[in-house]
Amino acid sequence: MLSWLQRDDLSFPPLDKALREPNGLLAAGGDLSAERLLAAYRHGCFPWYQEGQPLLWWSPDPRTVLYPDELHVSRSLRKRMRQESFTVTFDQAFADVIDGCAGPRSYTQETWITSHMKAAYLKLHEMGVAHSVEVWRDRQLVGGLYGLAIGRLFFGESMFSQANDASKVGFVTLVERLQAWGFKLVDCQMPTQHLASFGARAISRRAFAEALAEYLDQPSSARWGA
Repeated sequence: MLSWLQRDDLSFPPLDKALREPNGLLAAGGDLSAERLLAAYRHGCFPWYQEGQPLLWWSPDPRTVLYPDELHVSRSLRKRMRQESFTVTFDQAFADVIDGCAGPRSYTQETWITSHMKAAYLKLHEMGVAHSVEVWRDRQLVGGLYGLAIGRLFFGESMFSQANDASKVGFVTLVERLQAWGFKLVDCQMPTQHLASFGARAISRRAFAEALAEYLDQPSSARWGA
């Protein structure tokens, strides 16, 4: 039975109460306040819904993650990273990155990054929790991604690319930086062939919850604006 959240209560149901079909649907309702979003990620769930739907919260089982020390980069991509004139920055254009991620795709005009979602994550960015990676070419933003950093965990949300391999370059640069900063896990949420090519793999919901318990409150050496 699906749980409905109350606006004055930031708690979520236990993760093992998530539905099997659709996989991982944990709760509905509530709001997108910064406090609730932080509570959600710390609990092990995230919001994902379309415009016109109720606000839905998910905790899929299995969960797709990438361990930074397991990052795989193909030789062709390494070569392109050396040869291509991309410049990668952090936290220099968060609003532009989230706009890029919300833009139309070749396969659909729909987006789950609604105006309310944008406002919510912009607030988290102002709080120093949400971060962006920008990929530039000739001073033009051609790709990027954003997500949340809590403790030694990074929760990836979305990426976009307007040039061949731009988002890949941003992702590899991010993961290598996260590894240097002592991060232990990148939450990729759902599986894609694109993420699998970098070494992302599925772990059980229980294993993910254990990672949360171990690393959420451990400090990292991250310097996002540097």
